[in-house]
Amino acid sequence: MAEQAAPATAREWHLAARPQGWPVPTDFALVEAPVRTPGPGEILVRNAFLSVDPYMRGRMNDVKSYAPPFRLGEAMEGGAVGYVVASGAEGFAPGDAVLHGLGWREYATLDARHAVKVDPAAAPLSAYLGVLGMPGLTAYAGLLAVGGLKKGDKLFVSGAAGAVGSMVGQIAKLKGASLVVGSAGSAEKVAKLVDVYGYDAAFNYKDAPVHEQLAQAAPDGIDLYFDNVGGDHLEAAIGALTVHGRAVLCGAIAQYNDTTAPAAPRNLALAIGKRLRLEGMLVSDHAALQSQFVADVAGWLTSGELRHEETVVDGFERTADAFLDLLRGVNTGKMVVRLDG
Repeated sequence: MAEQAAPATAREWHLAARPQGWPVPTDFALVEAPVRTPGPGEILVRNAFLSVDPYMRGRMNDVKSYAPPFRLGEAMEGGAVGYVVASGAEGFAPGDAVLHGLGWREYATLDARHAVKVDPAAAPLSAYLGVLGMPGLTAYAGLLAVGGLKKGDKLFVSGAAGAVGSMVGQIAKLKGASLVVGSAGSAEKVAKLVDVYGYDAAFNYKDAPVHEQLAQAAPDGIDLYFDNVGGDHLEAAIGALTVHGRAVLCGAIAQYNDTTAPAAPRNLALAIGKRLRLEGMLVSDHAALQSQFVADVAGWLTSGELRHEETVVDGFERTADAFLDLLRGVNTGKMVVRLDG
């Protein structure tokens, strides 16, 4: 593709204030910043798609965690794919498509060691932020490596219509799960879980208490729970898990914006008698699975056995809005921002 010269300045999103509870638009600032020419070993990338993800909410708090907090008054970070504009690094040339971690900006200058070349002919660029990217590997590694899914397992997935959850259920069915149940936040998403993603049962967590709906969908209990939500979903899963059941603790979006301690789960004592295993996971621990993950998922995509969806928001100036919509559950599948041009 023909590449354009980089401008002297470009826009980037800064964290203007640390959110108190739910983020609001004034917590973000869209600013103009110089575009730095790449030095030795660096590349300059014109971003084409940006990722917004739930974990970013945690990085907006000034607390110690597995990832450092965003700095006030500086550009935020996140997954992005784009095209190399200028290169000072061997092995990278203008026009190359790359995946990297300096999203939330139109142009990014970075160490080429932190970029991975991707093939836009093999899959749409945005797929490398979703089904073939971090969310996809999270689902794959969490379900198979951490959760240890076995043929015949009964599985419950919360946040099942999201980028991770929609893949978890499908991979579980491909790997021989006997029952896959999902929760989501709208009737439309519930229908999609069953009709598009092949879930055996699904329910809207807003319709009735989660534990009641889960008991109806899985009357004999569950063997494995993949948690993207936390709170009442985790409490319901602990109650439904069978002896020696397992829970993969991937996310807790229900409480990311809470300013008080979560009300649930209140039944952790059940984990003793049931001999449950509740294990947290970070996708960064599972880089060794990357090649197998790409091979498996690419094959399932080619065969049509795996379906994926994106919610695409057009316009860099709408990035913060896209993130806020993500937290509200507006998206189905992966939420990405498509930059203009």
